[in-house]
Order: sequence, then C-alpha cells, then structure tokens
Amino acid sequence: MAKKEHRTIKVAPLTNNCPECFNQDLTLTFSQKHIHTPIYHKVTSELSRELKCNTCQTVIYPVSWTEDIERSVSYYQKAVQPDRSTIRFRPLFFILLLLGILCVGVLTYLRLNGLI
Repeated sequence: MAKKEHRTIKVAPLTNNCPECFNQDLTLTFSQKHIHTPIYHKVTSELSRELKCNTCQTVIYPVSWTEDIERSVSYYQKAVQPDRSTIRFRPLFFILLLLGILCVGVLTYLRLNGLI
C-alpha cells in the first residue's frame, strides 16, 4: 500500500561523448526515494542516478561508461545535496495514537473500579 517515488534533486548536462551515438548531449539525473503511506511520509537517504543521451534517447548504464564519464559523474555526485532523511507522521497516525491511549485509559479505569 506504500507508494514509492523518486523525486529529482539535480539535473546536470554533460558534454562527454555518448558511447552509443558519439554525440555530446548527455543528461545526468539524480533522484531521491520518497515513501508515502497513509500513516507517514518518509524521505530516505537512497539516491539513484541515471545517465541518458538526449540524441539517441538511450539510458547509458555504468558498464558502458568511459573514464571521462565516470569522472564527471563522480564530480556531480560529490556536489549533489540530497534532502535530509526524515519521517513525517500524517494525521491518521495521531488519530490512531490518541485512540490507543484512550483505550488503555478506559481499560485501566474499568480494572481499577472492578468492572472487569
């Protein structure tokens, strides 16, 4: 039931040659994973990167990277500032927490008065 999405945090154009079509029109995209549930919203520290050629529209995987591409990617990876890893609770969490505390309070009251 959890919805997972990757939000883009940095897009960088690279002028390195594409290993497929040898044009110099690459885009490096960094994204961060977010998890949404009815109870909480979590920003994880998991980063993903994608290198895509804008000319031939192919995703270039790390296996086919040249040394120049690897240097450029490592430079941008050091420069990227991801969001802090956080968790934010939604109103449903607080409602359930309040109901749980209320149930414990009622059961304790009934036990102390000998009704249970």
